[in-house]
Amino acid sequence: MRITLLAGGVGGARFLRGLLAAAPDAEITVIGNTGDDITLFGLHVSPDLDTVMYTLGGGISEDQGWGRDDETFAVQSELTAYGAGPAWFSLGDRDFATHIARTSLLTAGMPLSAATARLCERWRPGVRLLPMTDDDVQTHVLIADEGGRREIHFQEWWVRLHAKVPALGFTFAGADLSAPAPGVLTAIAEADFVLLPPSNPVVSIGVILAVPGIAKAVAAKTVVGVSPVIGGAPVRGMADACLTAIGVQTSAAAVAAHYGSDLLDGWLVDTKDAAAATAPELAGIAVRAVPLYMHAIPATTAMAKAAIELATELSR
Repeated sequence: MRITLLAGGVGGARFLRGLLAAAPDAEITVIGNTGDDITLFGLHVSPDLDTVMYTLGGGISEDQGWGRDDETFAVQSELTAYGAGPAWFSLGDRDFATHIARTSLLTAGMPLSAATARLCERWRPGVRLLPMTDDDVQTHVLIADEGGRREIHFQEWWVRLHAKVPALGFTFAGADLSAPAPGVLTAIAEADFVLLPPSNPVVSIGVILAVPGIAKAVAAKTVVGVSPVIGGAPVRGMADACLTAIGVQTSAAAVAAHYGSDLLDGWLVDTKDAAAATAPELAGIAVRAVPLYMHAIPATTAMAKAAIELATELSR
């Protein structure tokens, strides 16, 4: 069985744990979001790629869901003492090593996809991890505050401002000029089906689909998504702030309607949202209600099995 996923960070990584347990013999390719990538202290940081890599490789901070376990912050402390910023984005010592290694590979002429593969040689995540593109694509957020109406990098809005300044919109700078990374379109075309884990539909999945060629390739496949919203609230993070900015209600049905029946064939919702199965706006999308809280590996495995079963059913 060949499965391809489009994934962001924490939600996608945790779903993948269950998927690996549910389908241990499957060939799984993960197309990761790089719109969150940012240059800090001269280093190329890929938060979502690293979260998938660390989680599946056994090095993640389980409490946070991101960053390294058993982390120390001596380097960050020294940089702060020098007045080197930004102080609002904290990197641990172990994490710094990853970014130094990645940046060294990129400086030597490797594309991001090849650098990611090299880093994964250490972590052996059990999946093929591909960035959505080797090109520079950045998610920017339009805000209006005391500084006026302006665009800032997604990380500044998310990490420094904690999404407390309302987003007026999002742009994926550079996406229109980008191309899918090597292997991305092939992984989609050769998959038995494509899964959308419970990642942020706007700034995780949406930016991947903004890379020319990816949305068309995905729409040609059987696609099953997992709702990141349960009972009218995001399971994790601030997806509600992102959905509000693009005029989408924070509900399982509204997120599926946002993706649309041209893209989605099936949609898993939590049992709290079972009424979505009869929502008129989801006509043409097969909706199944199952428990979606990923509070433990067995629960996540059952959730992944449900996604596989629905995708297999719809692929016949």
